[in-house]
Amino acid sequence: MNKFTNFNFKALVFGAAIAGAFILFGWQINDWLYPFASIGLLYAGYGQNSWQEGTLSGAIASTPIIVLTFQGYMGQFDGFFLTQNGMIALAAMIFIIGAFVGFVGAWTKRSREKALKEQEKRQKIGKNKNKKKNKK
Repeated sequence: MNKFTNFNFKALVFGAAIAGAFILFGWQINDWLYPFASIGLLYAGYGQNSWQEGTLSGAIASTPIIVLTFQGYMGQFDGFFLTQNGMIALAAMIFIIGAFVGFVGAWTKRSREKALKEQEKRQKIGKNKNKKKNKK
């Protein structure tokens, strides 16, 4: 019944920490470090076993980005984003983008595992051919 037996919480925690750290580095050092926060979300999704868990993990790992955004570490907002509806929309956009990046990380892991299995199959086929040729 428990669906979270294979959930990788270490990847989730480290991914969220990496995302938050790059937001803080971008605020203190230079603005060009902000986009690297997505590395943490990718790692959170990559560490999971299925794309559903990766998507959920990416959305959860984006919560530090939301908190730091509302505390002013990503700059000041004006206009629509100062209203309550604007803040909710901003939080929803960050969650959706975090879920998408987590999905991409999980999909990348799945594709890599498939490619490794295919490569392993090809190597086994090649080894068997050489053994049969040497016996004749």
